[in-house]
Amino acid sequence: MRSFIFLIILLSSCFARAQQFTDSALTGVIVRKDPRLDVLSAKQAEINKRAKILAGSGFKRGYRIQVANTQNRDEANNVKSEMLRRFPDQKAYMLYQAPNFRVRIGNFSTQREAETLKKMISLLYPQRGIYIVSDLIEYKILAEDED
Repeated sequence: MRSFIFLIILLSSCFARAQQFTDSALTGVIVRKDPRLDVLSAKQAEINKRAKILAGSGFKRGYRIQVANTQNRDEANNVKSEMLRRFPDQKAYMLYQAPNFRVRIGNFSTQREAETLKKMISLLYPQRGIYIVSDLIEYKILAEDED
């Protein structure tokens, strides 16, 4: 008799539980999450964004100053050397696009940043055509970007 009563109690509790699951399925699901998860996912998105920029190629779209466009390689090397001597904090690049050698200097994110150096170079070499050109520049993470 005891086993029969135990079996009835067991079966009735199973039916009650099954009814409880069906009722909650009809009313919808309630999800409670910790609000700190939103902060964590935002930080992870920022990390992924930086990783994409850096892991891609180490370059991004920016500006450089073109200081020479010549067919003479020696002249282009002399201009590059002069730029490195006068502006040691900037990088100088020599590109060959047949039949011309082009010398460019700097890695600037905005045109406004490039404008100050362009003015200085134009004062030193007023006879040259100095231009700000769009180019792929080397990307550096600044301390303010890391926060």
